[in-house]
Amino acid sequence: MGRGKIVIRRIDNSTSRQVTFSKRRNGLLKKAKELAILCDAEVGVIIFSSTQKLYDYASTSIKSITERYIKAKEEHQQLVNPTSELKVFFSNHHSIFFCKFNVQRDRCS
Repeated sequence: MGRGKIVIRRIDNSTSRQVTFSKRRNGLLKKAKELAILCDAEVGVIIFSSTQKLYDYASTSIKSITERYIKAKEEHQQLVNPTSELKVFFSNHHSIFFCKFNVQRDRCS
């Protein structure tokens, strides 16, 4: 017999919420470790509780994983939304303004 489905929403009772957080946190960290071992994957998990307590797991080092994540995210962003520059000239009666518009940043520089 399978487990019953639960509604995914905030748990109102603080004691039940803390117990659920602890169990699910431990389960998530266990799965992260298993994934790293079984699949030779580089895995990092960072969790902050509602009381701002930090829990983390890293198969290598959390610093190298976060640096790799930031670099990969930036590269992905460049592929999805490449920077294109548009040079725009504004003029009024007295002067000419030059603006190099960076589409990615949505502003003149």
